[in-house]
Amino acid sequence: MENKTLETLRKQIDEVNLQILALLNERGKIAQQIGQLKEMQGVKRFDPVRERESLDLIAEHHEGPFETSTIQHIFKEIFKASLELQEDDHRKALLVSRKKKPEDTIVDIKGEKVGDGNVHYVMGPCAVESYEQVKQVGLALKEQGIKLMRGGAFKPRTSPYDFQGLGVEGLQILRQVADELDLAIISEIVTPQDIETALDYVDVIQIGARNMQNFELLKAAGSVNRPILLKRGLAATIEEFINAAEYIMSRGNSNIILCERGIRTYERATRNTLDISAVPILKKETHLPVMVDVTHSTGRKDLLLPCAKAAIAIGADGVMAEVHPDPAVALSDSAQQMNIPQFHEFMSALKGSPAHSLR
Repeated sequence: MENKTLETLRKQIDEVNLQILALLNERGKIAQQIGQLKEMQGVKRFDPVRERESLDLIAEHHEGPFETSTIQHIFKEIFKASLELQEDDHRKALLVSRKKKPEDTIVDIKGEKVGDGNVHYVMGPCAVESYEQVKQVGLALKEQGIKLMRGGAFKPRTSPYDFQGLGVEGLQILRQVADELDLAIISEIVTPQDIETALDYVDVIQIGARNMQNFELLKAAGSVNRPILLKRGLAATIEEFINAAEYIMSRGNSNIILCERGIRTYERATRNTLDISAVPILKKETHLPVMVDVTHSTGRKDLLLPCAKAAIAIGADGVMAEVHPDPAVALSDSAQQMNIPQFHEFMSALKGSPAHSLR
């Protein structure tokens, strides 16, 4: 063997590394072209038969010194990276992506411009129970200068024996109070066939966490000219959440507000786990406004204020919470709703916080 110094061998390794790098980049560019062709042809990106053929070809021509299994493992990682590269190209084309539309989307709800850099509030009872109940809450919102009122008329509940909402009657009550007090209504719709009915009553159609991947409902919501508030699913990844919004926008409706409402984890101290980091990620990856529901994410009235402050400080476009005249007798989620005096204290503390003043 030729007598070579360690430095010489290291230089040779560096040269080979650069050759490998150049070949990997060349392979990546070819993989991108393949991905584009597959997308045009409607072919799935991952082809296990093709991958097996490639691994067999590599094993057939491999002469050492590495073990064949080692070489195949390395190439599997290269195949995986190439597939991710193709998927990244696909994500760049999403209509909700900030790469597609760099400027922020502003959703206009009867003059309330969500996404304009100011903090907006969505408050109201978990479920509509009566005209008197909704009117009391509406008057409290009016006192605080809040225009967006939430209220559930259709209530998808974990147990089939729990209160399911008043349905269309609940929507009628919301509309009546909104017209009397000049408020805008946000209410959840749970089936595609109810979307058209909702247009007569609500200013914003909410799609709840349990329906985030109800694709027929998403398509129906995307086919109407009405703002949509889309809540993140109980165990949905941010990628799944973004793609759910894409379902809506792909049908022509770009007036979408995303809402982080906590995800299900092993933690039991709160009802759900508020993924506060989702706010800047969604703001970075999409051009859509992002709200945070502090009621459903925590399930605890003592955590509403600090979590709302955190949401505002980290860049959320709005905060959502629940208010009831007498939470002790509420037909749903009684423990987590603020009463009206607590609501006024909450708003005063929030508006006086440094996080709010920065906005």
